[in-house]
Amino acid sequence: MPLKRNTVDASRFNPAAELPYQLRIDDFRLALQDVYDFFYDVNEHLAGKGLQRLDDMLRPAIMSGVLSDMLTASLATHARVLVENAYFNGHPDWVVQGVYPKNSVKAGEKGVEIKSTRKKGGAVDTHEAREQWMCIFLYEVDTESEPAIDRKPMAFTEVYLGHVTTDDFRKNTRGELGTRTATLHADGIKKLRERWIYLA
Repeated sequence: MPLKRNTVDASRFNPAAELPYQLRIDDFRLALQDVYDFFYDVNEHLAGKGLQRLDDMLRPAIMSGVLSDMLTASLATHARVLVENAYFNGHPDWVVQGVYPKNSVKAGEKGVEIKSTRKKGGAVDTHEAREQWMCIFLYEVDTESEPAIDRKPMAFTEVYLGHVTTDDFRKNTRGELGTRTATLHADGIKKLRERWIYLA
């Protein structure tokens, strides 16, 4: 049985969305479709060898990281002003072209931070609370349907892009060996969700 190919539903985008840095709705549509096409191509190849889908192989945290990197790269190819931050693990993920030397900055202010998660609501951990433009992609993965060949392909369900400040975060306590993180609190999430781009 052939695998299912996912297609972005253009009618699910918010035509009234106010986007910074000359971003366009079509930039997001194309990037989401790029990811869908990649997963279809890879999973078709894996299935042809009798192997698991990529969706089933990757642990949730790794899957979120892979999607964030793919979306950052794809959106940068479609956007008019934003490019990938060339600084390894730098902040933000997209920077405004030409603002920083070689488009590389450890911690900059001009750009957009990208996060992807399957957590309901879109609350994701960040390394620290800061004022920034933040874009969150929510997705779902079918890991339960049987047989596995009938599972639905990975799907993006929500996309948000909003400007948040340090006051929109709560700090998370961690043990002695843990890394300190911050997460948008309830009002911060509400503020972000008001700036929705895509709702499936």
